[in-house]
Amino acid sequence: MTYEQTLDYLFNSLPMYHRIGQAAYKADITNTVSLMQHLGNPERRFRSIHVAGTNGKGSVSHFLASILGQAGYKVGLYTSPHLVDFRERIRINGAMIPRERVTQFVQEHKDFMQSLSLSFFEMTVGLAFDYFASQRVDIAVVEVGMGGRLDSTNVINPLISVITNIGFDHTQFLGTTLPAIAGEKAGIIKPGVPVVIGQTHPETQPVFRRKADEQHAPIFFADQNYRIDPLPPQKPASGLDADQILNLRFTVAPLTAQAIHYGSHFVSPLSGSYQLYNLATLFQTLQLLPSVGLTVEESHIRDGIARVVADTGLHGRWEQLDNTPLTICETAHNADGIEAMLGKLRTLPYSHLHLIYGCVNDKDYAHILRMLPTERTTFYYSQPSVPRGLPVAQLAETAAACGLPGEAFPTVGQAIAVARAAADPEADLVLVTGSIFLVADAVEYYSNRDAAQG
Repeated sequence: MTYEQTLDYLFNSLPMYHRIGQAAYKADITNTVSLMQHLGNPERRFRSIHVAGTNGKGSVSHFLASILGQAGYKVGLYTSPHLVDFRERIRINGAMIPRERVTQFVQEHKDFMQSLSLSFFEMTVGLAFDYFASQRVDIAVVEVGMGGRLDSTNVINPLISVITNIGFDHTQFLGTTLPAIAGEKAGIIKPGVPVVIGQTHPETQPVFRRKADEQHAPIFFADQNYRIDPLPPQKPASGLDADQILNLRFTVAPLTAQAIHYGSHFVSPLSGSYQLYNLATLFQTLQLLPSVGLTVEESHIRDGIARVVADTGLHGRWEQLDNTPLTICETAHNADGIEAMLGKLRTLPYSHLHLIYGCVNDKDYAHILRMLPTERTTFYYSQPSVPRGLPVAQLAETAAACGLPGEAFPTVGQAIAVARAAADPEADLVLVTGSIFLVADAVEYYSNRDAAQG
């Protein structure tokens, strides 16, 4: 099999949640346990940090991987979904898994995987863990795919468990109340393993405390111990300054005697307002590293945060796609993500917003549409290029009924071209947002354009 044939097999032969949705979801990790046994239990041959949460788990995972890499560790990073290249899911110190390794794994284990009708995600977890074990990583940062308790990644026994926050997403699988969703995510809490909870919430805090008590796991609520304070711009804002929009300068304030003072004046290329919560979660996790045998210095933290995009290949978090007019993409696939995005938008001095939006068909998109800004905003609708993508005609019709009329485009590239042509090059902002798969299409559109020009 060639690499391309291998990808075709993975994408077309195995159920893949992000493409087809609910039919690919398996509320059971029995198959993953069987796969691990078949592979010789690679999950037991490397140390790990497990990261779950409704929002922010990807950012926190990438921050941790970048910082640990800066400290000299050989760091595996498993995340999902990918944006452009399947291999983005599996990295060691930023380098994607080689194509030949993907092909070799599928060829060697195809018969076994077919015998169990493994899902795409189950197979990918097996590939990642087998790769990390064979490459003898010092530590792997493993992002949960969905939920926690029944997620395929939950076969690891990590050094630290992290749960960034709880919100309403994937309610058809995880429950329709915050305590129910928290209960699913609390499933990654292991006996005696310290757990970091990013945000304290009156409905979910008792769920986490109860689970931690049952497992005799030390529990730490990040927002009770750390506060992230954004610093004012280095110069007065005059129009759309890309550096000020795309970088977050901040200090870390310890709130308790147990919290560590990490110095001041950090710079993060991930600048959404929700990163204040993610960074508090990060620093609480960093505080625990020495207790589990990992050492990082302040310089590693500072450089790891500043270099997170370069070190890990992270895309889609307030990422600049183009300039004049400034064009940015931001993944905001649920109500909490949209609210955080709106908080950031309220701080930006644009004259007019050209908002390109698209989503998948299992979201409460009518509710999300009603959250979008209408003042000084022109809407452009498109659809992600996955089978779950909500048809753009249906999206545009619902948006018009919600008082947000806009033009519909079959591809995000067409929407970007029209929006940029309509925008004031110096004063307006073009924003691609919604589903991570729409953002992926935008990133790929620019990658293909740059390749054609280069």
